[in-house]
Amino acid sequence: MELIHADISRHFQYVTLSHRWGEGEPSLRDIEGHTIYGMSTKGGLGKLQAFSRVALELDYLWAWSDTCCIDKGSSAEVQETIGSMFSWYRQSALTIVHLSDIPDAGSLRSSEWFRRGWTLQELLAPRKVLFYTETWSLYKNLASSNHKTDFAVLEELERATGIEPRFLTSFSPGIDNPRSRLQWASMRRTTRPEDIAYSLFGIFNFHLPVMYGESAGNALGRLLAEILSQSGDISVLDW
Repeated sequence: MELIHADISRHFQYVTLSHRWGEGEPSLRDIEGHTIYGMSTKGGLGKLQAFSRVALELDYLWAWSDTCCIDKGSSAEVQETIGSMFSWYRQSALTIVHLSDIPDAGSLRSSEWFRRGWTLQELLAPRKVLFYTETWSLYKNLASSNHKTDFAVLEELERATGIEPRFLTSFSPGIDNPRSRLQWASMRRTTRPEDIAYSLFGIFNFHLPVMYGESAGNALGRLLAEILSQSGDISVLDW
């Protein structure tokens, strides 16, 4: 029975994509009923095809991308997705990070990926991460199955994010060190202002209402109130 369970679990392992959204990202409606390799190779579709090929080359049969694996026309699904996003990345067998602005000989530290709000939890949640350059080449051709175990990459990640390696390799969502967690996000930006708060819900393991259209100040206020309520740490008001 254990062998059967192990085989089934291995079969359904999935890979997640972490990236910066660009022009022409495909939605669920765009790809429903289509084979993606038969579609255009431009923009977001080309990225989705490249991601799927890399996942297959690494012997994974299932791949998940936030562009087209969420029905954004359903407010209930969007609410559930934001509440579950950290868990989905944590439970993935691997997260592939596509640094679309880093050439093959470039340094990952200069990528805009490190300045976006949602990518913070996409860095912290997965246990295994591989970084790929703009051409979908493995970063620095490092022969590693997990860049989070590569000392040189960890040093670069610490310089890029200000996050200590112990948190990068073994992060637990919750309210420990709340001020540090807020500081990690302080220089990051989101397209929708209120997302700067929503993108932190998973990091604090909070399940709060998502109310698109509210101000960023109101969203952050609700987040800080919940942190204060659970931790009693008033230092979070000065982050």
